Amino acid sequence: MAAGKRLELDDVAKMVRVSDAQISPDGRSIVFVVARPNIREARYDRSLILVDVESGKQRTLTYDRRGVSNPRWSPTGDRIAFLDPVQLKPEEKEDGAAKAEQSPPEPAPPNEPKYQVFVLPMNGGEAQRITHSGENVEQVEWSPDGTQMAYVTADENPNRKEIAKHNDAFEVGDNDYLATEAEMPSHLWLVPAEGGPARRLTSGSWSLPKAAPPSSPASPLSWSPDGKSILIVQQATPNWGDSDQSVIAAVDVASGRIRKLTAHKALEGYPLYSPDGASVAYWYPRDGDPNNGTELFLTSAEGGNGIDLTHELDRNIVRAIWNRGGDALLVAAHDRVRVGLWYQPRKGNAKRLDLGDVDPSWSFWADVTLGKNGALALAGSTPSHPNEIYYVPPGGGAPKCLTSFNQEIAAREIGRAEELTWKGADGVTEDGVVVYPPEFTPAHKYPLVLVIHGGPQASSALSFSALSQLLAARGYVVFSPNYRGSDNLGNAYEHAIFNDAGAGPGRDVMAGLSALEAKGFVDTSRIAVSGWSYGGYMTSWMIGHYHIWKAAVSGAAVNDLIHEYALADFNVTERYIFGGPPWSEKLLQAYREQSPISYAWQITTPTLILSDTGDARVPISQSYLMYHALRDHGVTVQFYAYPVPGHFPGDPVRSTDVYRRWIEWIDRYLRKP
Repeated sequence: MAAGKRLELDDVAKMVRVSDAQISPDGRSIVFVVARPNIREARYDRSLILVDVESGKQRTLTYDRRGVSNPRWSPTGDRIAFLDPVQLKPEEKEDGAAKAEQSPPEPAPPNEPKYQVFVLPMNGGEAQRITHSGENVEQVEWSPDGTQMAYVTADENPNRKEIAKHNDAFEVGDNDYLATEAEMPSHLWLVPAEGGPARRLTSGSWSLPKAAPPSSPASPLSWSPDGKSILIVQQATPNWGDSDQSVIAAVDVASGRIRKLTAHKALEGYPLYSPDGASVAYWYPRDGDPNNGTELFLTSAEGGNGIDLTHELDRNIVRAIWNRGGDALLVAAHDRVRVGLWYQPRKGNAKRLDLGDVDPSWSFWADVTLGKNGALALAGSTPSHPNEIYYVPPGGGAPKCLTSFNQEIAAREIGRAEELTWKGADGVTEDGVVVYPPEFTPAHKYPLVLVIHGGPQASSALSFSALSQLLAARGYVVFSPNYRGSDNLGNAYEHAIFNDAGAGPGRDVMAGLSALEAKGFVDTSRIAVSGWSYGGYMTSWMIGHYHIWKAAVSGAAVNDLIHEYALADFNVTERYIFGGPPWSEKLLQAYREQSPISYAWQITTPTLILSDTGDARVPISQSYLMYHALRDHGVTVQFYAYPVPGHFPGDPVRSTDVYRRWIEWIDRYLRKP
């Protein structure tokens, strides 16, 4: 490897992803998921790896299982359950009791692999398939005694035969515009750990919640320590637009009886039994307002709303795990420009853990687990090193890096990253992250690229950023500001975006830009703005209101808030942002005034637009609107669409192409001849 070689696109295409680190019950080893890029097939091939904590020695547990996920240790540590997609046979039907409860469903087409539960013995032997569901198994959890497993799967469409005859019209609800059939409810089942007939525990038109990335995973199942009940979340319908209509409940394992735990009518999630089974921790927004940060509440297992445990911490909770003694919970949240971990006791103030320069991986969920002995396992990165698996010993201490999958990339000449703070337009001390070119010297003038984070309830942190490092490697200073609505400075800052989607955040970005320019090394004649998702919204907003930009990259941008309300996967939940739906004169005006498309006629910046055709989070219709508006006004614009599902291309080929086009557009307008 050549000394001093900077990061290149080919390097990023080689980046290995690690996730879902799970500590064994004896604390001696960690199993995790490794996703390696397969450029030829444009996908990531996944496998389960076991690493010994003491020696760092690794062992591959699965071969030829490219979609493996969700590893979970049995209570005794002698087996690991995981999910893997299976090509179903035409004759396969839904498990056991389903046949007695309803007419035999039509099997899924044999060309549609479905995730099933497998169990791998740790003393040797092949993994055994445990479930035979006609639909994907969405999650699985061992019972406390290890004799059975609870799992979640969607009901099969009872209209399958008619659909095969093209009688396939379906009733629309709060679903996204890409739906091609009715969303079916997901329900809870039990299956013996050794395999056998499954037993349905819940049924009805309501549903357990589903995951809709980018977001936290669906609320995990939580068994009571005695194995007699399971905590779940009941959502009014299976549509993600009704995800706010969710309450926590306990399901009796013997009878299937469901008992609601609190008086709240919505917005609850992620319940967890305490180790003694007497208490339940759960997520709920401060004051019941989803514009506020998510707090961790604590109540009795018998019921009641309980107390707001993390009110004083004043951070948007994105993970909570009980410690073994049940006297505290490990919680995760953004804090300034870090992903922080704290121990929150039942009474008193939270205590921050010192992780050095390691940040846990974050995608609306901190990728960390807590062992029975108090040790931590996490997937995380540093500002100069992409994700690896780390171990924190019981009692704390410096994180120990157990893997080196991305060592080749870390060995490149990486740009330094640091926090920038400034006084915002409304007097708040705001922050962001600046990444410098590898050979930066403050005596020189550098072109500047803003890369604005999405969310908006998210944050730019001192984690490894492939895009920022690629731009820095080409000689750009990269600035990622945290604007109001970000979840890193407390509830008031997060809530400040309410009914102020663009103007207030725009002032925050400009205040941060001014603070950076005051340092004297920014070439103010060469500044670009860019972002994806809400970062795309901010990009479109900024080029419509400020005219200092030489170029813009607007990725998957929310350009029309009415389109977002009507067509996106979370659709009608957008009403919380404005205090109601857009179907009144006053609120319709607010939606329009805060939509970047309303100011397209003011845009003069050369703009690159990028989007996925199958994006349910931010429908591509909004990119088409901006594209035609700019073209009709004679603005230099190019628009590239990726014919894939999802909010961002999920394979190494197309995601690398996004970065390539992004950088080439910036180069075209910011690099000197």
